[in-house]
Amino acid sequence: MQSTNSGLRRILLLAFCVAGIWAAYIYQGVLQETVSTKRFGSDKKRFEHLAFLNLAQNVVCLIWSFLMIKIWSDGGNGGAPWWSYWSAGITNTIGPAMGIEALKYISYPAQVLAKSSKMIPVMLMGTLVYGIKYTFPEYFCTLLVAGGVSGFALLKTSSKTIRKLARPNAPLGYGLCFLNLAFDGFTNATQDSITARYPKTSAWNIMLGMNLWGTIYNVIFMFGLPNAMGYDAIQFCKLHPEAAWDILLYCLCGAVGQNFIFLTISRFGSLTNTTITTTRKFVSIVVSSVLSGNPLSEKQWGSVAMVFSGLSYQIYLKSKKLQRMQKKRKTTQQGS
Repeated sequence: MQSTNSGLRRILLLAFCVAGIWAAYIYQGVLQETVSTKRFGSDKKRFEHLAFLNLAQNVVCLIWSFLMIKIWSDGGNGGAPWWSYWSAGITNTIGPAMGIEALKYISYPAQVLAKSSKMIPVMLMGTLVYGIKYTFPEYFCTLLVAGGVSGFALLKTSSKTIRKLARPNAPLGYGLCFLNLAFDGFTNATQDSITARYPKTSAWNIMLGMNLWGTIYNVIFMFGLPNAMGYDAIQFCKLHPEAAWDILLYCLCGAVGQNFIFLTISRFGSLTNTTITTTRKFVSIVVSSVLSGNPLSEKQWGSVAMVFSGLSYQIYLKSKKLQRMQKKRKTTQQGS
């Protein structure tokens, strides 16, 4: 009976994590698309300074992580020092800025698909730089994702969607997304290196360090010069409070979403988190298509299906690999 109750609590906790991640990031995606495409106020002006979203997100997440450390930290030492995140902070500032800037040139569904192809640069770098050999199923996953993203990019986008973009330019938009992935790859590798050197580093420490440096870099970029874009962004928000409210909600969604991601990873592992976030991306595209007036053609939906079939198969391969490793570890422990 006790094991049944424990299993039920675990299922309810997983459902809570899924609902939290989906709600936070799907709504954040809607807000991101709204801020990048909507015309605000009686003068019908666009919010052109999309990089300002990253600064606002950094500040909110910095405050949030600081509060969480004060509330939940046990006071132990041994975590990574704040200055160790300076290099990852650079790439984590430039990468997301490029991803958001891409929304001026391509639609939100196109951006989500392009950013879902993270495995492509990872495998290319692994093969060319480190000589890693991948299995045929892993290459097949990559081909599905690459084919889906390429097909979506080559297919004609509806005129209704194009009219909503600030400056339609598909090659530039996709190029910014793939640069975003490249910078993200360096950021993730640096974070892994930091946690390996400082094993007692908590998720909140990482969040604090990354957002501290992100805030520093973005403040310099946005306000470092007399005519820098940060001043225009602030002025726009003063004249259009609706835009300021959308930006604040966007940042809060990101902070809440990170809480659920950390909870999922700590209780269920990174593979479960990857599955949840991957399915969330697909739902985000559906929501964008339905609510935001970005109609996709049947062929474009076919490309979307290719991408998420490849991602789903990749998750399946990872789960099988994890099961084999756990079984091997268990056998080794029994033998000793």
